[in-house]
This record gives sequence, structure tokens and C-alpha cells, in this order.
Amino acid sequence: MATYAFLRVSTLEQDTEKNKIDILQFANRLKLGNVEFTEEHCSGKINYKERKLGSLIDSMTSGDILIVPELSRIARSITQILEVIKVTKDRGIVLYSLKENFCNNEDSISSTVTSTIFALVAQIERELISMRTKEALHARQIAGVKLGRPKGKGKSKLDPHKEDIMKLLNLRVPKTMIARQYSCSIGNLNNYIARITS
Repeated sequence: MATYAFLRVSTLEQDTEKNKIDILQFANRLKLGNVEFTEEHCSGKINYKERKLGSLIDSMTSGDILIVPELSRIARSITQILEVIKVTKDRGIVLYSLKENFCNNEDSISSTVTSTIFALVAQIERELISMRTKEALHARQIAGVKLGRPKGKGKSKLDPHKEDIMKLLNLRVPKTMIARQYSCSIGNLNNYIARITS
């Protein structure tokens, strides 16, 4: 029996030291022996079979133990996560996930596997959505894209007609007619006028 731990670092700059400590404490508590760590820095979008995780699972034999800090570290797809859970169970590999307090080899798993897995799905999906959002924002920041609403006055679809609108106002054309002419509401027109005349 050999004990392995898998840590995937996404495009975010993540510190794996805490995860390593948690895994080592867990292994010591269960007396699982020495832990061999496998780390990779990649996106969870890539199929696990094409990553170090796939190679690790292929090299493991029945009775071996695989520890992950959380199931969302396996992949960013619920389908792939469930596939890894099934593959490891079918091959006799014991899979532990610390965050979800999950084990694929518990005595009751055969009768409750469906309810157990689907109880985890909602929680995992929330984690994945949060992770995808953070990674997308991080990628935009690296690319130099400024996040949040732009500062200063925003653009209006009425901007190209500014001079014409001012002329119509000076001619005392009713605002209702001006709004109709430029396909906008009275409220939008008033806000625009206030902005350009302030």
C-alpha cells in the first residue's frame, strides 16, 4: 500500500503549503505512512487523463491511497470529478477528500453512493463557479484590463446627436418630441441634458 497526495494549482497564484500540512496531519492521524506528493500547475479545464493526475492514477494499484485537499482540485467539471471517483473505486484505490470529509471506500458507500455524490454536487459546483470567476478576473487583470465600472462620465447613444439636441432645445422644441426623435425616454433625455449642460 502506498499513499499519494495530489495538488493542482490553477492559474491563480496559490500557496499549497497549508494543503500539504493538512494532508500530512490527516495521514498521520490515520497512520497511512509516508505521503508522496504530486503537484501540477495547470487549468482544470484540461481532461484529467491528459494531466499528471491521470498518470498518477494509472500508476496506482489496488489498496493504494490518494488524498486531495478538495474535490474541486481534481477538475473543473463535475463529470470528470465523478469519473475520477468511479475509476478510483473500481480499481480499489481509496480516495480521500479532506474538505468534503469524503471517502470512496466507506462500508456504507455501496448503498448510499448516489445520494452521497449528489449531495456533494451542489457544494462542488459552487466552489467551481467561484473558482472560474476568480480565475477569469485574474486573467483579465494580468492582461491589463481594468475591472469595475469606468471612472468619469459614460457614453450615451445620444452623444452623436448632441449639437442637434442643443439646437432643438434652443428652438424650444418640446422634450417629448426630441425624445421621440431619438428613440429614448424623457427620463434618459433629461439625464443627458443635465450631464452635457452641467
